[in-house]
Amino acid sequence: MFQDNPLLAQLKQQIKENIPKKEGTIKATDKGFGFLEVDSKTSLFIPPPYMKKCVHGDKVVALIRTENEKEVAEPDELIEQSLNRFIGRIKMFKGKLNVVPDLPQLKRLSLKAKAKKGLNPETLNEGDWVVAHLIRHPLKGDNGFFAEISEKITDANDKIAPWWVTLAENDLPNSEPEGIENWSLNDDEDLNRIDMTNIPFVTIDGDSTKDMDDALYARQLDNGNFEVTIAIADPTAYISPEDNMDKVARERGFTIYLPGRNIPMLPRDLADDLCSLIQDQERPALCCTVEVDNNGVITDEIKFFAATVKSHARLAYDNVSDWLEEKDQCWIPEGEIADVLTVLNEFSSARTKWREENAVVFPDRPDYRFELSEDNDVIAIHADKRRTANKLVEEAMITANICAGRVLSRSFEKGVFNTHAGFKPEKIKDIVSLVNPEAILPFTEESLKTLEGFSELRRWLNDQDTTYLDNRIRKYQTYSEVCTTPSEHFAMGLDVYATWTSPIRKYGDMINHRLLKAHILQKAPVQEPDSLIGEELAIHKKHHKIAERNVADWLYARTLSNEPKNETKFSGEIFDINRAGMRVRILENGSTAFIPASLILDNKTRIVCNGDEGTVSIDNDHVYKLGDVLEIVLTEVNIENRSIVAKPTEVFSDIEADNPNNKSE
Repeated sequence: MFQDNPLLAQLKQQIKENIPKKEGTIKATDKGFGFLEVDSKTSLFIPPPYMKKCVHGDKVVALIRTENEKEVAEPDELIEQSLNRFIGRIKMFKGKLNVVPDLPQLKRLSLKAKAKKGLNPETLNEGDWVVAHLIRHPLKGDNGFFAEISEKITDANDKIAPWWVTLAENDLPNSEPEGIENWSLNDDEDLNRIDMTNIPFVTIDGDSTKDMDDALYARQLDNGNFEVTIAIADPTAYISPEDNMDKVARERGFTIYLPGRNIPMLPRDLADDLCSLIQDQERPALCCTVEVDNNGVITDEIKFFAATVKSHARLAYDNVSDWLEEKDQCWIPEGEIADVLTVLNEFSSARTKWREENAVVFPDRPDYRFELSEDNDVIAIHADKRRTANKLVEEAMITANICAGRVLSRSFEKGVFNTHAGFKPEKIKDIVSLVNPEAILPFTEESLKTLEGFSELRRWLNDQDTTYLDNRIRKYQTYSEVCTTPSEHFAMGLDVYATWTSPIRKYGDMINHRLLKAHILQKAPVQEPDSLIGEELAIHKKHHKIAERNVADWLYARTLSNEPKNETKFSGEIFDINRAGMRVRILENGSTAFIPASLILDNKTRIVCNGDEGTVSIDNDHVYKLGDVLEIVLTEVNIENRSIVAKPTEVFSDIEADNPNNKSE
């Protein structure tokens, strides 16, 4: 009777309208309670009973009540639902189907669920990985949460789960596209390919690489300059813009590289065979010949052309590096191959020196590589340093992309360009205050807005004894972008940059190939970049990076799970500091770990982690800062959350701050 009383309902509504309200975002904890984050400085406690109406990340309007003389928030109105499509694990509760989201903040949330029509619920077992959608929410007036399971990803104990789950989570394909029975060349009839099969091109790749997309040749001219020819695999010889395969390549954007496996952008019979520059096999290629003087300056002698090439030697990075570095040489090139490698190395040295003095070269960091068994267990994690051969190939590719940027700018004023705008405008004043407080150095607000000034500052940072300033200033940089009109690339210190050297792996490079062919033919392009391509490629790249990191985190957690018990000591480099603690990169294997402030010193009144300044202080004395390397041990490895917690081996004792005698000890 009271339940349906309109007067009572009206009275409740009036009372509710008089209760103060605030808008904010839900932050859940693993204790069952949560907080309403109103802004960066204001948060209100949400008791466990109220948390049952919302999930982490929901944007809500909450009623602000006073309970036990304390302000608390009661979520009342849903503005934006955070959980929509999600990855979860099956949980059977009293014989009923439930699903638990695979998100750290939602591990306690078991949602009632049903299988989508067409998916047999009998195939779903405890712990299986699934794709689900939240279709009911209490703040929408529904009676509790409810989810619909749309797809089973894999079984509970599948060792390949890290890959399948991560790909599904980011809505990425888990296999290469299907090919066709007969690929055929469909070149423009006016595109006369030059026969260069007698030129001793070489490929330099990793031992396991199959999609070899670049081959190199170099010789020294009579004037002392280097003439370098870069031959790039040509999938656009087989794929036209109107082909369905082109649409597939655009939808994928890039080849997906994950630890231990990759998902090609193009069918493997094209990427690993017909287009791959396999030794002793004739292949169609797009080529660039460029003259570089012995000071490393790229001259105006740049020529693009189509050709048929043949790799004369399939070389491996380590073998070439050993020979060039005159180390233990189990492999020695002979004749023409030795001559080509010698000139390429001299060219590379000249270009590296020029970029160090005139552009931006970031300090070397090793590439971390997982070695997997046939059963997908991690055998080892290798820290591969960039050696001479790696740098040689890199300098050739950078040179080729600079050349493409110049040609596309002059011929069409359009293309797929990699750009970087430098520092965030609103942060430039802070940067000047940080690096040039006494106005002694040549860094001003005006200079840092220019390519030259930005590059000069980056070179200066590279010369500093510590990476503290570098780490702080990196946060003030903008993100790289893909643009369809030429623009500067501050982060590389270059006035223009357009990649075309990986068309097997990047759809943007396929577009640039077609533009470069139009330049060669002096015709209108068969394809021009449209206004959406930059945003599409940026989204693809973002998802691929997230997927790569997520799989790596999973494998790191599996591999390092016993290290807290073993008390293994590692070296950790601090790369981020926030008010809760600091994050470090473990130099031995590339994993990241979080060091909470309480494991540095368990006394909140004495320790301050300052994210703005990038420092950790105890009693106002800096004990750590960004870029520092410290010895750590792991304290917890959570495979379920794929997270690692560590602590320094250096112990700070919790002595009362107001006791000067004890404090000095």
